[in-house]
Amino acid sequence: MKRDIQNRDDIFLLVKTFYDKVRADETLGPFFNETIKDWEAHLDHLTTFWETSLFMTKTLEEKYYGNPLEVHVKVDAMHDNSITEMHFGIWLNLWAQTLNSLFEGEVAENAKRRARKMGTFMYLKIFEARQQK
Repeated sequence: MKRDIQNRDDIFLLVKTFYDKVRADETLGPFFNETIKDWEAHLDHLTTFWETSLFMTKTLEEKYYGNPLEVHVKVDAMHDNSITEMHFGIWLNLWAQTLNSLFEGEVAENAKRRARKMGTFMYLKIFEARQQK
């Protein structure tokens, strides 16, 4: 029986396993592998993002800071505005598969819900940013 996500180490395992899959994916890999230069720092940053998102227990100094929307809009522009809903679908499927392979429980289900909402929001905002150019 799998257990639920309980701490930062669990989130790091999730994030690392997930991005190993993303980097190897023939559709998503090029976007990530061409953009991210320091994977160790990126994984730590994303672990903080998900830890803050799922547990909301971080102090102000420890919380995730950044603007993921701005970053994704720039990546889309770097790739000739080629990010589509298919890319987000693959991303979400890999996220759910990774979660299902490692964990089960309320926090894991919440991670799936948050990713779906975030993916939908991110894609809509990328499309909106294209229209403003």
